[in-house]
This record gives sequence, C-alpha cells and structure tokens, in this order.
Amino acid sequence: MLKSNKINYSTAAVLASLGLSACGGSDSEPTTSDRARLNLAVSDAPVDNADSVWVCFSAIELVGNGEGTQVFEIGTDTNTIEENDVCKDEAGETIANTRGINLLEFTGSESESLLSGVDVKAGSYGQLRLVMAEGSHVVDGDTTIGLRVPSNELKFDGLTLAADSTANYTVEFDLRMALVNPVGQDGYLLKPRGVRLVDNQEIGHIEGTIAEALLIAQECTVAPADLSEPVATVYLYPGHDLDVTTLADNGGSEGLEAYASTSVNFDGATDYNFEIGFVVAGDYTAVWTCNTNDDPEVDDDISLITDGLQEIQVSAEGEVTVITFGAE
Repeated sequence: MLKSNKINYSTAAVLASLGLSACGGSDSEPTTSDRARLNLAVSDAPVDNADSVWVCFSAIELVGNGEGTQVFEIGTDTNTIEENDVCKDEAGETIANTRGINLLEFTGSESESLLSGVDVKAGSYGQLRLVMAEGSHVVDGDTTIGLRVPSNELKFDGLTLAADSTANYTVEFDLRMALVNPVGQDGYLLKPRGVRLVDNQEIGHIEGTIAEALLIAQECTVAPADLSEPVATVYLYPGHDLDVTTLADNGGSEGLEAYASTSVNFDGATDYNFEIGFVVAGDYTAVWTCNTNDDPEVDDDISLITDGLQEIQVSAEGEVTVITFGAE
C-alpha cells in the first residue's frame, strides 16, 4: 500500500488537537527519537555533446523499514521541490506534478534539492527510487531530442537513517557514462550506469587544472574560441598503484572501469579547469587525455596519458581535493 509523508503530518495534527504529544501514543507509534529527516538533491558531471539535458522528475519513493513504499510527489508534498512547466506530453501539454531540471546547470559540487527535511521513520530502507515522467529531452544546438529512462525510474540501493538526525544524500549523474544514443533507436537513453546515490557525509569534491604547456606538448586543442568546447578529458579510477594497461575508457573493454570522468575547459584567460563532484572518500588515480569524444557504448581508441598521473586521497565531509597536471 502506498504511503505518503502527509499521513505523518496529519497524524501529528490530530494528536496536537487532542492535546497529546507524538511520544504519548501507543507502543506501536514511533516516538520523536524514532524519527529522522531526509534531504535529497541531484548533481551532474558535464557531458560534451549537448547544450542542455532536461530530466523530468515525478516523485521520490522510499521503500522498506516496515513502512511499505512512501511516495513523495513533486508539487504535492510540501517538502518536495516545486513543480514547473518544462515537462510536456506528446500533445505539448504540461504534465502536472513534475519538475524538469537541466542537469548541466548543476555540475561539480553544485546540486539542486528534490527533498528538503522530509520526516520519516529512522532505520534501514531497502531502496530509494526516482520516478521519472515523460518530457525529458536533450537540446543540441537547434535540435531537441527525446530522452527516455528505462521503466521510467532509477533505483538505488538502500540507505540507513539514524534516529533524531538529518541525512543529506545526493544523486550524482555522470552523463558521460549514463547518456547514450543507441543505434537504430529514436532519441537518447539515460541508463542507470553512471548514476549513483551518495551520502554527503561520506564524499568529497575534486577540482583541478592542466597546464597549457602540457596540453601543447600532447598536441591538444588550446584556447578555443568557443569556451564550451572541451580541450581534454580527465578520468578517475579507484585505488593506487594501478596497472595502467587495465584502465578503460567509458565503454572500454579493459579491466578497470572509471569511477567518473569529466571535461577540461578553457576559462577564457589562462587556466584549463575541471571538476568532479560527490566522490566517495577513498584512494583514487587520475589520468587525462586529449580525446574528448568517448561513446559509453563503444570501446573507443582513446590514448590515456599516464605519465604524471595523480594519485590522490579524497576526504569526506565535502572537502575539496586539488589536482594539478603539469607546472603552473
């Protein structure tokens, strides 16, 4: 049976009207210390082949912990983000209770909130789901192309919410892995691969630069007139002391898949910058390449530059780790 967080608020209101407190009910009713608050946001790693990627969110579902399926619908529940008019059906009509978000506006450590301070029972939940609506699309120049999500939902592993606490989670979209354009099919497909749910207490962010002299030495493009045009790509792999022959591109057949990847862009002045946000704390190895086209469905011929690779340790609590390739 579907449950909404509005049920909790209604119960609290009834108790208040009777002059009772939530902790004064029967043994089966949760006390204040049995509750937790949940915040959920979305963020993205940038992709090269689109000007905007609009994803339509309909609801968030929290499953398990003896509560069945709790549904938080966009535009209906007070703790969700407000609906907007971005998501349209085939007739061009706005789909009610949806929120269209351009993921490319929230890259690196930036994020957009979906849920804010939702009051739920503390404990372990088996699954969190993002329910998607029609109307998602990709804009590339003057062309708008439809974007589909398999089964219209993204499913994530469970999470544990401590009693009397506020938990902050983020869904990180790595579009370089997740956004594909299947041959023989209409439009783009957003695959679960490359989309991960992270606890904000357990992640850090990466910021970095590549020296122009290093880019020139490798015959990369430098100082493009169009600042949205990437000049290089950085790949991040889990662990240290890696066998560089096993490092795969997105969709590659080598043994070790990238944890994340991102574009390197010229800032219009002197620097060539990149960001990777919401990285789970741990040891990583960063390498780069002049290649900027990486089809996640194909084993591309990409030459990773492993000389001068960077072995780093990402710390938790949102700390920023800085990477510099080449002399400043």
